[in-house]
Amino acid sequence: MEKKFKRILLKLSGESLQGEQGYGIDVNRLNDYARQIKEVVDMGVQVGIVIGGGNIFRGLSGASKGFDRVKGDQMGMLATVINSMALSSALGAIGQKALVLTAIRMEPVGEFYTKWKAIDALERGEVVIMSGGTGNPYFTTDTGSSLRGIEIEADVMLKGTRVDGVYTADPEKDPTATKFKEITYDEIYNRGLKVMDLTATTMCKENHLPIYVFNMDIVGNLKRVMEGEDIGTLVHN
Repeated sequence: MEKKFKRILLKLSGESLQGEQGYGIDVNRLNDYARQIKEVVDMGVQVGIVIGGGNIFRGLSGASKGFDRVKGDQMGMLATVINSMALSSALGAIGQKALVLTAIRMEPVGEFYTKWKAIDALERGEVVIMSGGTGNPYFTTDTGSSLRGIEIEADVMLKGTRVDGVYTADPEKDPTATKFKEITYDEIYNRGLKVMDLTATTMCKENHLPIYVFNMDIVGNLKRVMEGEDIGTLVHN
């Protein structure tokens, strides 16, 4: 089957890695993700990944508990590195080469990120996991994934969440919420919808990087998106 995208930036939330256990890393969920990612690499798709760190530490909620915001955000960046190492390990275990790049120097944990290092590895068929957010405080991993997606010249940013798209309201709280098949960045802003934070959304809008929101927790969905199946919401200009 014809693949829809040649190069993707897959954004995974840290929270989704905790699976049913409510904290840390659920090995079953991790392995599900690894298998799904390998499946699309085997189709010939180049896969860059950014993972959040909310299953381990969240800078913003740390700040509300009295942590210094900058230190809190740096702790959050380190949490994303832990998740990235776990995912690269799970990929390696099933025979899929993966490279962890970090936004802050951290050799030998991962190599220091550059656009060209990332693209070289993608073109060799490796999964590239870009960790540490942007390397700066006050920016979320959503902004980190927008930035990396634009830098590696991805065709689309796939935002794998636990809901199957963008709704008029939070479907977990409002049973009357309806799903959009597609929506523009401006409409998201005007309706005040929470897809990503404003900085991330603006970056995607200004650099013409479409976002596709889908439910990554259903095994097989990543491949369905690659095959062009309509299971989520496309956000575009």
